[in-house]
Amino acid sequence: MANIHTPIPKLKLNDGNRIPMLAYGTGTAWYKSGDESKIDQNCIDSTKTAIKLGYHHLDGAEVYKTETELGTAIKDSTVARDELFVTTKVISNITDIPGALKTSLKKLQLDYVDLYLIHAPFFSDSKEEHQQRWQQMEEMKAQGLTKSIGVSNYRKEHLGWIFETCKTPPAINQIEFHPYLQHGDLLQYHKDKGIATEAYGPLSAVTKGAGGPADDILNALSKKYAVSPAEISLRWCIDQDIVAITTSSKEQRLSDYLRAMTFKLTPKEIKMINEAGSEKHLRGFWTHKYEANDKR
Repeated sequence: MANIHTPIPKLKLNDGNRIPMLAYGTGTAWYKSGDESKIDQNCIDSTKTAIKLGYHHLDGAEVYKTETELGTAIKDSTVARDELFVTTKVISNITDIPGALKTSLKKLQLDYVDLYLIHAPFFSDSKEEHQQRWQQMEEMKAQGLTKSIGVSNYRKEHLGWIFETCKTPPAINQIEFHPYLQHGDLLQYHKDKGIATEAYGPLSAVTKGAGGPADDILNALSKKYAVSPAEISLRWCIDQDIVAITTSSKEQRLSDYLRAMTFKLTPKEIKMINEAGSEKHLRGFWTHKYEANDKR
């Protein structure tokens, strides 16, 4: 594969740790709705392929039920642990974060993860409970079981609750993000508070929103840079200092995505995508928790 040695840039987090800006995800396509103990060899093999290609940022979660597969792929790879950046998340066992993380680490066959996230804020409407859970996250970091701590799918109000009492602020908020879901002023809030933004579903404008108002500019830029609209979408994230998570079972596609590391969009091109994307609203995840027209 021509792109096997393409370096993926890293973003410095507010705690000094550095996160690779393109990740391989073990949710979505690999998510298990059934028995977690039934091993998915395809997930293991595809994750090993991703690691071989240079995807050293690996994104998992307890609710995906693929931590065992992720751990096996890591163990089978020849990449040193300190060269990998491993993320997992807690939601199913949110009432016992220490127990949840220890269970995840056992499945991952790791002594620590690089990033541990509260997967979503929807477990409680209580400010006090959110603050208590965050205190447990801080304890996990203090014990060295995770290098960084953060959240996922949080809004400004939930982040505000954490900031009222936290000793360690969230390093990152992982959100669904693509041209058709830009979240209003949330990203500026992240910047003001020193929180990094991480995007899941960054290719949704291409995979789920085809025929939308961003098509023309994405297609024009794909011709200009001789890459696919998906790779333009990834670069659009990275050029805005947003970490992007993608996945595929196809080695060629994963290799092609690395072409997004070989060029940069101009500020004008980013603005054109932003403006075209703002004409359409599309949310692919957590739709049962958001109003249909909620763009936050």
